Amino acid sequence: MRGAGGTEGGVGRFLIGLAMFVGGAYLLLNAIHVGSGFGLGAVLYHFGWGQVTGGMILIPFLIGVGFLFYDARSWIGWALTAGSLVALVFGVLVSLRFAMRPMTAFELLAILVLCFGGLGLLLSALRDFGAGASPG
Repeated sequence: MRGAGGTEGGVGRFLIGLAMFVGGAYLLLNAIHVGSGFGLGAVLYHFGWGQVTGGMILIPFLIGVGFLFYDARSWIGWALTAGSLVALVFGVLVSLRFAMRPMTAFELLAILVLCFGGLGLLLSALRDFGAGASPG
């Protein structure tokens, strides 16, 4: 019977490694807090001549929407609307802040052992464990 990755054996190792890796990744991602400083008055972009806020990006967006309601085939309306939406989404993503929640060294080590130990087991299960396989 062929096992994980088409090799002989290793199915148990693969499943245990997968469970460890998924559990460790979940605990690691659960320990990260995501915050944002985004608001319509928040500065999204800095240029040599000044700065652009979230509210300023809405001005070309509204002008583009007006063009589109007037004529849906207006390339200027589509360009203003799409460009403003892309700038707004990009500005929100850039303003995100990531921080780890306070945890003990034991919790952090347990999470890292689960992640990297599970990944090691998962990858080792893809090796051939058959009789003809060379050790190491």
